[in-house]
Amino acid sequence: MSTYLNGNFGYAREDMVILTDDQQNPMSQPTKQNILRAMHWLVKDAKPNDSLFFHYSGHGGQTPDLDGDEDDGYDEVIYPVDFRVAGHIVDDEMHRIMVKSLLPGVRLTAIFDSCHSGSALDLPYVYSTSGMLKEPNLAKEAGQGLLSIVSQYARGDLSGIASTAMGFFKKATTGEEVYERNKVTKTSPADVIMWSGSKDDQTSQDAQIAGQATGAMSWAFISALKKNPQQSYVSLLNSIRDELQSKYTQKPQLSCSHPLRTELLYVM
Repeated sequence: MSTYLNGNFGYAREDMVILTDDQQNPMSQPTKQNILRAMHWLVKDAKPNDSLFFHYSGHGGQTPDLDGDEDDGYDEVIYPVDFRVAGHIVDDEMHRIMVKSLLPGVRLTAIFDSCHSGSALDLPYVYSTSGMLKEPNLAKEAGQGLLSIVSQYARGDLSGIASTAMGFFKKATTGEEVYERNKVTKTSPADVIMWSGSKDDQTSQDAQIAGQATGAMSWAFISALKKNPQQSYVSLLNSIRDELQSKYTQKPQLSCSHPLRTELLYVM
């Protein structure tokens, strides 16, 4: 990724911090402290017209949401190499460091090539492959709830019917409330664009490209842009999906810190 950014987008090597687990220097290991330090370094003193890039390729997961900002009840996390000792890094903290602190006019492109990474930066605006804003799919949840009720009725489980109906109402109401609240509290005037390797409930795969281990999302992102450097946001999302579709089941996601015109030309 660093070679591609340097050769195609003019990001200078001296302006990069690269943390990998095969480096001997302890400061270059992707420990929790080093990753958080690098995040702070990236956004420190950022001013309008600056273009920042963050790339994480590694292990990701989920943990119970404690502050009620997730409609599925789980925060997304990434795992540093020392997570068993130092712990994981939660999406709330990454949002606070890399999104909330940015001024209007600053651009941050983030790629999360990890499992359960759909909302790794807690950006409130998520877009479909048609370029439309995704909203809580209450109709789909209602259909699933109705199926459960029908099944319980056939079994004569009347108490189950009541609890399922109440459970669905609570989930649907909560999901809509969380979505609207996040649009208020997590919208940012900075231009933060995130490409993630999978939905929150999916895993992301590894790939072997030219004999080197890499994440499938990272490979697909570079491959799609190499084939066509001049694409709109929605076209690039579809191109990345096309690259992945033949080999992987994961569904890459596009999200933004504010409403995005996805038909515009993608820039970094």
